[in-house]
Amino acid sequence: MKVTIGQINTTNGDFDGNIAKILEAVEKAKTDGSDLIVFPEVVTHGYTSQDWFQDRDIVEHALDSLEKIIPATVGITAVVGTIRPNEDTDGRRLYNSAAVISNGELIAFVDKSLLPEYDVFDDPRYFEPDRNPDGVVEITARDGKRHRLGVVVCEDFWNDKTFWKERLYENDPTELVIRQNAEIVVAINASPYNKGKIKLRCEMVSHRAKQAKIPIVFVNLVGGNDGIIFDGASLIADSQGDIILQAPAFQEFVETVEIDDALPDSRGITGGEIAAIRDALVLGVRDYARKNNFKKAVLGLSGGIDSALVAALTAEAIGAENLLCVMMPSPFSSEGSVKDSEKLIENIGCEGRIEPISDAFQVLLNQLHLNKPTKGGENLAAENMQSRLRGVILMAISNAEGRLLVSTGNKSELAVGYCTLYGDTNGGLAVLGDCLKTEVWAISRYINESAGREIIPNAIIDKRPSAELAPNQFDQDSLPPYELMDPILHLYFENKFSPGEIIERGHDAKLVYEILNKVEHPSNEFKRQQLPPTIIISKNAIGVGRRRPITHKYRRLQK
Repeated sequence: MKVTIGQINTTNGDFDGNIAKILEAVEKAKTDGSDLIVFPEVVTHGYTSQDWFQDRDIVEHALDSLEKIIPATVGITAVVGTIRPNEDTDGRRLYNSAAVISNGELIAFVDKSLLPEYDVFDDPRYFEPDRNPDGVVEITARDGKRHRLGVVVCEDFWNDKTFWKERLYENDPTELVIRQNAEIVVAINASPYNKGKIKLRCEMVSHRAKQAKIPIVFVNLVGGNDGIIFDGASLIADSQGDIILQAPAFQEFVETVEIDDALPDSRGITGGEIAAIRDALVLGVRDYARKNNFKKAVLGLSGGIDSALVAALTAEAIGAENLLCVMMPSPFSSEGSVKDSEKLIENIGCEGRIEPISDAFQVLLNQLHLNKPTKGGENLAAENMQSRLRGVILMAISNAEGRLLVSTGNKSELAVGYCTLYGDTNGGLAVLGDCLKTEVWAISRYINESAGREIIPNAIIDKRPSAELAPNQFDQDSLPPYELMDPILHLYFENKFSPGEIIERGHDAKLVYEILNKVEHPSNEFKRQQLPPTIIISKNAIGVGRRRPITHKYRRLQK
């Protein structure tokens, strides 16, 4: 039996574009002599359509896309992720479904049973669960043989009691179809990228195939959707658990394999986690710009590592010729910052521009009767005014030239509020908002190593971090060293550890409470809730999945 992975990049609500990609993949599968092509979850509409799934018109016309796909399946079977109306008067108005279409006929819907509502997921808000899951569907292959597919939708595959130490659900729809003598399990997914997840998926699929002794086709969505990045990395495992077809991460992929007579796919997933993060960020910028019709971008280049990395990533994503880097020196900008920025611009090959803010800064100091800072923290209003002046310039360029303004703040700074609202937080997309400062350094070094040359000047990578809003100002004057702070932030955000659990792992108790109370302070939550969409690369990130009130009196008290 020949099976095709249809790993495609969809856009929310782009029905014609999504259908065109589906039909193109179906035709390629036919050319390959495939029996079955499998697409990801909700590819007809876009999985992250959010409250569009509650729109009456969307519900009423939920099946329109399928009507255009069905005729193209003559001679092949396609499993297509879609939505379908709930005809009952009770419950949510839609099901999240896999449509099984074979030889020009819709033969079955398999509805999602387990609906996640953690991190970035909110399925129960939109979908009615299948309360009596039965995903076994019989299809006919090209040679006339009948095959029993066990079809499951995303979360319905992720509850294997032999793989997970802790499970979120009592039921396991995949176990059910295996018990019902499915010959092959087909799992359609929209599983977002976060660190370590690609390896985890491969292990999970291989384990289940080996345990059940049947092949598994695991197809995952690819593409950027606001801040959520789907990495693809779809795979097919044979009945021994060997991976016989591995799709690359972060790109579209349509390819066919004979599951009954295939060797292990030696390509695998290459590169380490830092390489994957870099690829995820590039895809996030590229798709956000492309899907929102931005051909060009702009950013403020300070001479620091964060803006340098964002410049390198954005140039890779949309082309260096489409990127404008603006240097905006103030009275406190060092000569080295401008020279380092100019060297970066030369290395990347993008356009550079200098727009000094010193004169405008002095005018506003006089008008508002503010003193110029003589040391960091002495006059925050004057310090922040510099950042806001830069924000005004960048937004003006964005408006005048139709450029996407990309924000450059990192997660470490945003977590503890070391940023200026309506200044360096301005922008249409926060590229590094889920990258800790130590990760920013690691990605920057990786970019240079993989290029075999100095793209981001080492002078920038090795420079002591500074906002340069006051004389001789350095981040460490206001913050703990990033090497001490970032491991604590990692455990807090990504592992959801309590202060006690973090301290048990060797971190100073006073520092832990100091950092967590900064993170959770209402003023910093106020800033974060006004950030642009943030590209997410971790679990429990700053972004759409984090839900905290601004107004609260919770405090972490050291015992």
